[in-house]
Amino acid sequence: MSAATVRREGEALVFAGALERAAVAGLWRQAQPLLKDLRRLDLSAVSAVDSAGLALLAELAARAPDIGVIGAPPGLSELRAAYRLDEGLGFSS
Repeated sequence: MSAATVRREGEALVFAGALERAAVAGLWRQAQPLLKDLRRLDLSAVSAVDSAGLALLAELAARAPDIGVIGAPPGLSELRAAYRLDEGLGFSS
């Protein structure tokens, strides 16, 4: 698996690599200063997501109103369903 990265491109946070437990703390620190006016999480280059990666994405999404998610890496839909998260990674009823 490739090392996970995050960068800002316009109104999007662009993630790459595996969003897994070992990478989450570092990604959280990198993403914090990039949150202003965030509109999208781009997951197109993400190779895998585990529950810790999903928690990171959901927390970032909670800090940005009406955020959109681009891309569906392996594991994301199953985790979203298990944790009852909608397509924008917010809690669904």
